[in-house]
Amino acid sequence: MGNATRVLVTGAGGFIGSHLVERLVAEGYAVRAFLRYTSQRSWGNLQEAGPEVLSAVEPYYADIRDGDAVRRALDGVSILFHLAALMGIPYSYLHPREVVDVNVMGTLNVLQAAREAGVQRLIVTSTSEVYGTAQQVPIPETHPLHPQSPYAASKVAADALAVSFHHAYGLPVVVVRPFNAFGPRQSTRAVIPTVISQALAGETVAVGATTPRRDFTYVTDTVGAFVRAAAAPEAVGKVFNVGRGSEISVGELIALVGDCVGKPLRVTTEARRLRPEASEVQRLCADARQAETVLGWRPSVSLAEGIRRTVDWWKRRAVERVGARPGERAGEYAV
Repeated sequence: MGNATRVLVTGAGGFIGSHLVERLVAEGYAVRAFLRYTSQRSWGNLQEAGPEVLSAVEPYYADIRDGDAVRRALDGVSILFHLAALMGIPYSYLHPREVVDVNVMGTLNVLQAAREAGVQRLIVTSTSEVYGTAQQVPIPETHPLHPQSPYAASKVAADALAVSFHHAYGLPVVVVRPFNAFGPRQSTRAVIPTVISQALAGETVAVGATTPRRDFTYVTDTVGAFVRAAAAPEAVGKVFNVGRGSEISVGELIALVGDCVGKPLRVTTEARRLRPEASEVQRLCADARQAETVLGWRPSVSLAEGIRRTVDWWKRRAVERVGARPGERAGEYAV
């Protein structure tokens, strides 16, 4: 490991971040994990990666809003994966200023520090939510940006800053835009773990709207795109959609989970889970041909197989209740 390329992962304790750290360690990178400081000095979701991974990772506890801390974190770093964000859409309705502070100003701190440190590659994490409801399907990277929540707006701003630093300063930036990643360790803020946890606990699933359609991608495939974005020579300065290119409604998804757990599920609608009508993104489906052409990336895990793996993970943890796992907070920094 002494000669390994050193990388920094912000948001390393989050959902995608923890899987990315695990993959990078397996591939021989020297990984520094930027983790949000708490008095418990928690590893977040990385705790579930196991002692072999944790022993190979250097933890760095700080706040992405602290520019000096971000600069110090980049000491000796060649590749930077920026995943730290406040990402709850309902949370962004209640606390838009905090979401902008973390997602926009935090990204600005990362960009400035990366420029000063002279990193070889900076991968910035976007979201399919920046497109809003699809105006054409599948959605290419050239699709108009139409944020329908404060969270989505903060990510539009962060993406624009990242691309501007490439044009203005030559910073070697790549923007990766995941479409609804899912899998083990994901918070029940997201629809798939919400449905699975309820399906394992009973026969009724409470959700918001059942008609929105999404393009779900298993997390190991999503992580594979990040790793390729760090290495592909032609990736710099580009934005890449990362999705399977197929869509399913929330209602159809619930039926698929029911098939996987072996029982029919009754569906109820809860008003608290509904987005404001004009803020609901009705349809997302990725055109990921640019990722295939430039990065050599294609998803390998089908939706049904990903659901099966995720259900198995929840079963192993003997989840018997609906709601967030112990210690989870609606506003935590994670992706």
